[in-house]
Amino acid sequence: MGSLETERSVVGWAAKDPSGVLSPYTYTLRNTGAEDVYIKVICCGICHTDLHQIKNELGMSNYPMVPGHEVVGEVVEVGSDVTNFKVGDVVGVGVLVGCCRNCRPCESDIEQYCNKKIWSYNDVYTDGKPTQGGFAEAMVVDQKFLVKIPDGMSPEQAAPLLCAGVTVYSPLSHFGLKKSGLRGGILGLGGVGHMGVKIAKAMGHHVTVISSSDKKRVEAVEHLGADEYLVSSDATRMQEAADSLDYIIDTVPVGHPLEPYLSLLKLDGKLILMGVINTPLQFVTPMLMLGRKIITGSFIGSMKETKEMLEFCEEKGLASMIEVIKMDYINTAFERLEKNDVRYRFVVDVAGSKLDQ
Repeated sequence: MGSLETERSVVGWAAKDPSGVLSPYTYTLRNTGAEDVYIKVICCGICHTDLHQIKNELGMSNYPMVPGHEVVGEVVEVGSDVTNFKVGDVVGVGVLVGCCRNCRPCESDIEQYCNKKIWSYNDVYTDGKPTQGGFAEAMVVDQKFLVKIPDGMSPEQAAPLLCAGVTVYSPLSHFGLKKSGLRGGILGLGGVGHMGVKIAKAMGHHVTVISSSDKKRVEAVEHLGADEYLVSSDATRMQEAADSLDYIIDTVPVGHPLEPYLSLLKLDGKLILMGVINTPLQFVTPMLMLGRKIITGSFIGSMKETKEMLEFCEEKGLASMIEVIKMDYINTAFERLEKNDVRYRFVVDVAGSKLDQ
């Protein structure tokens, strides 16, 4: 495979412009060092953020861009100072591949809030080379930003946990919401939302799925194990459910009113925003003041939390619900994702795909 000190040429699928259409793209991986790990990509999940990025919906995209930040791969080579991984290990890479390591968030093991964090793709590494994601043959990643995938977990099932899973786990942990007996709401039943239901149920919570229509009721209750299903346009049921929830995890990635959901929260209840939305959200202050309610946000999770989450999912037997595809289907998959036509996460079988066609 060559030595770790030389650049390698790899093939990935990249967006070349804001049309977001992906096609084969050959590029070189960055120079690697003593603490780096070279991995052969096995599979990679498709996240809604990938859709935002390839279409430049956040106004910060650089092309050509190889997306993908729910990456599972096999370790092929390790640098001389790598102590946590060995050749043959199955590992995961999430949203980040770098941080400054000496700011308050980094020193507190919450490096996802580092102002100098380096994204897995659409960013520039410390050597000036663009970062590229997991829809590719291989990646070079600093050992700090890798996690070992539990032996009993399939790569395809593990991939969405590296973003969707830890994105839900992190705020439940941080805000003291891991204890059993709580009543939680999951707003939106997509990739993040479906993991929210599973993780919250495994923590012993009474879980209500909140959706804009009735079409996912059977899936939510019978397949995912939600206790209740609430249609947000049903004014009577929404009124009946007022002041009943300790928290709501809001996964909706488009603009939407907050007030209907704030009314569902108990005293000191928390509305935790997860969706990446580039338009302002609105609410009137009495909705918060009269119940001392909190609107907050949470961003992915730390490497420490990612390891905890994987151990929790292994212990509880949790797995994401996925549809496995080949790379030649990826553009169709993005079109379907935009229409919310996936249950609940696409995962690309990268190793089993012909990337150069």
